[in-house]
Amino acid sequence: MYDTVLVPTDGSDHAIRAAEHGSYLALLFDATVHVVTVGDVADVDHRAAGGDVEATTTDGETPAAIDTEASAAIDTVTGVLGETVEVETAVLEGTPEEAILGYADENDIDLLAMGTHGRTGVHRYVTGSVTESVVRHATAPVLTVRAVEDSRVGGSYDDVLVPTDGSNEAGRAVEHGLAIAKAAGATVHVVNVVDVAGLGASPEYTTPTSVLADLESSGESAADAIADRARDAGLEARTAVRHGSPGWELLDYAEEFDVDLITMGTAGRSGIDRFLLGSTTERLIRHADVPVVAVNAVDSGSE
Repeated sequence: MYDTVLVPTDGSDHAIRAAEHGSYLALLFDATVHVVTVGDVADVDHRAAGGDVEATTTDGETPAAIDTEASAAIDTVTGVLGETVEVETAVLEGTPEEAILGYADENDIDLLAMGTHGRTGVHRYVTGSVTESVVRHATAPVLTVRAVEDSRVGGSYDDVLVPTDGSNEAGRAVEHGLAIAKAAGATVHVVNVVDVAGLGASPEYTTPTSVLADLESSGESAADAIADRARDAGLEARTAVRHGSPGWELLDYAEEFDVDLITMGTAGRSGIDRFLLGSTTERLIRHADVPVVAVNAVDSGSE
């Protein structure tokens, strides 16, 4: 599934945590890890325009200070990776999103691993806004993670959460979730959320029982189909259909069942079962205490 894993870094704790997960997945799939950092030239030029005469060199090359910081950021991550995986490194120039996405395309990267927060200043591309931009535009899946206690790699992934609404877009994320679970020997949790609030035009509206029954039945069928695929692959699987706000329900489920990883799409059905749309995926990216693998279901050329 994964032959190459890209880890952009600014040396922050969040980037290091992403590198830990990237390294773990690289070991599972015998992949090469690419560690890169970006010298944001546009940000340097902006500082120079503001009166920082040392912000850029006269010949337009990247200043020594940026090179030093970039090397330190890469060294910090490669130190975490150790000698257990094959590693390639690079210092990129340009705007962070474009540099990261360009490198991923040019090097046929299969998975990116990024922190959702990072340092401010020149190397601030691991902050949430840039990570989310990469998630929206990358053709390869993007693992995002925050540096919190529950996001540590605890030896292995024992439980993988795969949300589904039965759409084809969700199917791409399912493939990645099952592949990771297979490699890790994890239990697969397949969850469908019926967005009850989204069914009514006003708080006074009560959803007919027959409609709820149909949605629950559809959700169960979608979840069972994926669970059957997991079991056919020799994995343990469990299913659940829940009611409520999809984003918060998925976060609650992940906490309740000590989930180690969530895989979901960045696009899905419109309407009542739209929890695979970007807004909800981004909610999980921002708030989940465990890594989220976001799989872009939209081809880059179709936007």
